[in-house]
Formats: sequence, structure tokens, C-alpha cells
Amino acid sequence: MTLDLDTYLQEQLKDPEFRSEYEALEPEFAIMRAMVNARKNTGMTQKQLAEKTGINQADISKLEHGSGNPSLRTLQRLAAGMGMRLKLEFEPVGN
Repeated sequence: MTLDLDTYLQEQLKDPEFRSEYEALEPEFAIMRAMVNARKNTGMTQKQLAEKTGINQADISKLEHGSGNPSLRTLQRLAAGMGMRLKLEFEPVGN
């Protein structure tokens, strides 16, 4: 029997401890997704974004893969390099 990633994840999320850890990481996943989606929507490569922002391409790659911890300033530089502005939101717990 072969499980796809979504099916596997849904099975794992039934475990309360796993779900708690997964949900704790969601803000990081959201930042990674937003960075990748924004860059792709502009049609830019990581190399092009690096050239525009002065941020090393390897560092952009690390941020997009979740192995970096970007500062607010870095996120603002990335957004500006893509002709965008950074929007940060707080929302009530439970939404």
C-alpha cells in the first residue's frame, strides 16, 4: 500500500502530540510558502532576487526551504526586491 503525502499527513494529524507540534510550526510554513509563491508570481529566480536584494542566493534558498530564520528586515528586503510590501498580521487564536 502506497500513501501520498497528504494522506500520510492526515493520518499523523490524528495523533494529538503530532498535531500540536505541526500546528506550532505553521507560522514558519506560512512564511516559507508566502516567500516562494511571491517570488514565483513575479517570475523571478532565486538568483535574480539575490541580485536585486543583495541577499546571497544560497541564503534565499535556505529561507525558502525552512532552514533559515529570516529577520523582519530581511523579509522587507525580499519583498521590496519583488516590488511588493511585507504585510504582517495577528489573528485571534482558533481561526
